[in-house]
Amino acid sequence: MATKRQKDVWRSEINDIIRGACGGFLFGIPLLYTMEVWWIGSLAKPQLMMMAIALMFIVVYLLNQTEGFRKRRYNWLSPQAAMDTVEAIAIGLACSAFVLLLLRELTLETSLKESLGKIIFESVPFALGVALANQLLGDSRNSNGEGQKADSKSSNQKDELNATFADVGGTLIGATIIAFNIAPTDEITMLAAAASPPWELAMITTSLLISYGIVFQAGFSDQQKRREQKGIFQRPSSETIMSYLVSLLASAFMLWFFQKLTFSDPWTMWLDHTLMLGLPATIGGAAGRLAI
Repeated sequence: MATKRQKDVWRSEINDIIRGACGGFLFGIPLLYTMEVWWIGSLAKPQLMMMAIALMFIVVYLLNQTEGFRKRRYNWLSPQAAMDTVEAIAIGLACSAFVLLLLRELTLETSLKESLGKIIFESVPFALGVALANQLLGDSRNSNGEGQKADSKSSNQKDELNATFADVGGTLIGATIIAFNIAPTDEITMLAAAASPPWELAMITTSLLISYGIVFQAGFSDQQKRREQKGIFQRPSSETIMSYLVSLLASAFMLWFFQKLTFSDPWTMWLDHTLMLGLPATIGGAAGRLAI
């Protein structure tokens, strides 16, 4: 019995961390594609870094007092909010460091001071997203599903088809909104120039894992209902892959729309630019699926 209770505690803690990280990605990924923040972080003095951490702690603490990234709430809010704030900042630091490594903005040649500055300044929106995880896309599950079991087979097939089209549409809208804001900038070209095939494979894997986590693991908006859906691409793995491909399509279109890519460019250039923009677009597409 004690072992089962301990497993439940660990499972709940892991789910909370995943939810917080997904909220951080939803909120913080666009700023990671902003070179001005890279420069500010690389030139920041230790005093400014400490000030950023202090301000981040205060804001995240206030957010954790009201909501936070955990499903369970406590009567003794102040001590727990402080602990959750430290954890939220740690999640933000870890997520921002991981993405900066993935984007090759942190390498073995990067100095410790520059690395810390970039990580700290990029982690601010991530930590805010962690604290806002439940408010961004909270679980809206209800108990109205029992009355829907008597539907006819043809009606179920129609609903499954409609759900598939809704997922594609939601993914396309969310991915386009994010890609529209990043595609015109020079960051994609800079990042694509530094990317090699192994890093591009890592980018694909990361995009798929984050998309899966946001929709099917973080406990956001009707997660259990989405797992039970059936039809074309309505299983977690196939839906994640389908949504990623749709997000890549939206990314490629936005890059062409803003003349960052032309039909005369080689296919390798289309590939690396699209994969670079595909990460934030996929996160936007996941948010779009949850919003429908």
